[in-house]
Amino acid sequence: MTNNKIALFGTSADPPTAAHKAILSWLSHHYDEVVVWASDNPFKSHQTTLEERSQMLRLLIDEIESPYQNLGVYPTLSSPRTWETVAKVRQQWGIEPELTLVVGSDLLSQMLRWYQIEQLLQQVRLQVIPRSGYPIKEQDLEELKKLGAKIAIADVQVPGVSSTGYRVQGDTEAVTAPVEDYIQQKKLYL
Repeated sequence: MTNNKIALFGTSADPPTAAHKAILSWLSHHYDEVVVWASDNPFKSHQTTLEERSQMLRLLIDEIESPYQNLGVYPTLSSPRTWETVAKVRQQWGIEPELTLVVGSDLLSQMLRWYQIEQLLQQVRLQVIPRSGYPIKEQDLEELKKLGAKIAIADVQVPGVSSTGYRVQGDTEAVTAPVEDYIQQKKLYL
């Protein structure tokens, strides 16, 4: 790894799942620093507060056995607009680090509608995480590349679980024990 490669992982994480854990573990081995925050996706509705989701992300990160100790939750970075978050990162970390925005394959088609997408793609590289049920479409990649995107596809195996599966079907395999305990304690998703 070279110095100053920062992965930016904003996620709605409502709740964070075993899939998020696998992604974060992979990122911790491929980047110098992994900056994580809970976000309100303007294209989704949320059932818990940003504070609750940030706390669940902290619990998830605490479970990850990474020798690098390079994962951190930064709630102040949260914004419905990724462009604004990247501006906050540049203020906090300076202009030197190479920033890579981590996105799931489910987001590729909606990225073209993101606020200031062309300017955003000039500031960051994209690391696409394949998601079960959301094949990566060459057309989406080409459209993003036309806007200047520098794209890499992660070679990572992610469990086929989702936050929606937990909320809607009660899939307890989707979340880890500490996150499940927090959910039960706070009586979330009832």
